[in-house]
Amino acid sequence: MSDAEIEREVMDFDVLVVGGGPAGLSAAIRLKQKAPELSVCVVEKGSEIGAHILSGAVIETRGLDELIPDWKAKGAPIGTPVSEDRFVFLTRARALPLPTPPTMHNAGNYVVSLGALCRWLAQEAEALGVDVFPGFAAAGPLVEDGRVVGVLTGDMGRQADGAPGPNFQPGVELRARTTLVAEGCRGSLAEDLIERFALAKDCQPQTYGLGIKELWDIDPARHKPGLVMHSVGWPLSPDAYGGSFVYHAENNQVAIGFVVGLDYRNPHLSPFDEFQRFKTHPAIRGMLAGGKRVGFGARALAEGGYQSIPKLTFPGGALIGDCAGFVNVPKIKGTHTAMMSGILAADATAAALAAAPAEAVGVTPDLYPVKMQDSWVIEELRAVRNIRPSFRLGLWAGMAYSALDAYILRGAAPWTFAHHVDRTRLLPAAETRPIDYPRPDGELTFDRASSVYLASTAHDEAQPCHLVLADPRLAVTQNLAVYGGPEEKYCPAGVYEFEREGENAPRLRINPSNCVHCKTCDIKDPRRNIRWTVPEGGSGPNYPNM
Repeated sequence: MSDAEIEREVMDFDVLVVGGGPAGLSAAIRLKQKAPELSVCVVEKGSEIGAHILSGAVIETRGLDELIPDWKAKGAPIGTPVSEDRFVFLTRARALPLPTPPTMHNAGNYVVSLGALCRWLAQEAEALGVDVFPGFAAAGPLVEDGRVVGVLTGDMGRQADGAPGPNFQPGVELRARTTLVAEGCRGSLAEDLIERFALAKDCQPQTYGLGIKELWDIDPARHKPGLVMHSVGWPLSPDAYGGSFVYHAENNQVAIGFVVGLDYRNPHLSPFDEFQRFKTHPAIRGMLAGGKRVGFGARALAEGGYQSIPKLTFPGGALIGDCAGFVNVPKIKGTHTAMMSGILAADATAAALAAAPAEAVGVTPDLYPVKMQDSWVIEELRAVRNIRPSFRLGLWAGMAYSALDAYILRGAAPWTFAHHVDRTRLLPAAETRPIDYPRPDGELTFDRASSVYLASTAHDEAQPCHLVLADPRLAVTQNLAVYGGPEEKYCPAGVYEFEREGENAPRLRINPSNCVHCKTCDIKDPRRNIRWTVPEGGSGPNYPNM
């Protein structure tokens, strides 16, 4: 059977939302609040809502207050108020307290599981009549006459060579009058649309971080509900941007994580191993002593902020949430801004559909960028726009400028710093210092294999590899020969490994079944040789409480 002969089911909706995270679910809920007569569908590539959600997370409820003002009475899973803020500079043996910057104050905020919150939002959406379809991966846009009229979901049951297998199930054409894309950071559909419609031509390039997180059950005597701690410094060298978070949640559980800016220069650096090394610091080792690691995950974060926001609308739809880059990096939060972008996009979509003929498809919510520009989201992001790029000169310069910006300029500087493309920052391996990472002990520090096991990641190994090399030769002739094989180091899940057997030429082995969908390879490969494409729906990690 050729692809041209495949018959696909067609489903029609007024609005299609791609992505079941906080932005997409907020948009769906708001649409049904504003216009109950609209048919609204949310598709999510994870096996269930929340399966692919990974965040710290400390949440500011500003967006939720706007969407569902009575969320407390309705039982939203937001129950651990922040009790204390700490900000420290780490040396190898000490934790030196620093003044907590104004942007990082958390009074009135909550430590939450963002996955649990999204599951609750999905229940609220379904109660309003939204169709929520987990396990449906948007493989590409449906474009007619230059306008997006929906998406095609991925096929199920293809064989490794791409041919339909014995249990083949074709994807579905999900058609909509308006399509809202809310895939999260570096979404493949969003990247397709950004390139197809040149949405990023008038903004700075996006810059990213890789966040790695573990959940620990710790000794009740060491648990301090609501304690929020962030750190900079050790184990990273001053020329690499990054830091840690430690959030004490409920039930004697701690979320601990590490973020490394993907503009780092040393190809020997391994964000996963930097995180493991961080846990050996006396301040962290003591807190985790006697505890047990119960969860692991990793995800890229959009860190470009205000100057990296692309054009938000395309013919037939809009970008919302983190795929458009609404994270407030100095505040270390993005859920409240993502939710508000979904709310404003929904308002604009409802108005656009009400004004369009009933049979019109590919309707663009033109008022959405206007609403965003007038919102507190853009005001908040513009005020902190220079803090992240100030660290391109190193930790000390970045901290000095951040203090100047926070306490004196207060975000009102007449200049805007630029960003750079992360993959272009790597130096050749010969020009950099190798890093000797200690072996994991299996109690406090761990290897990639045991970590991936905790992520419960799963892919049908018979399906085509979703990690595509534009030119397989470059992996050896460029990445390995020049940069020392950085994909072995930047991938937190052990997806990439170079096989070196005797006198045979080395070759890159890809283990797609390990992939936790962090998207780092799609960002950091120095020649843009690795492209992350969507695997079958339901594949990937299954985070229960991240």
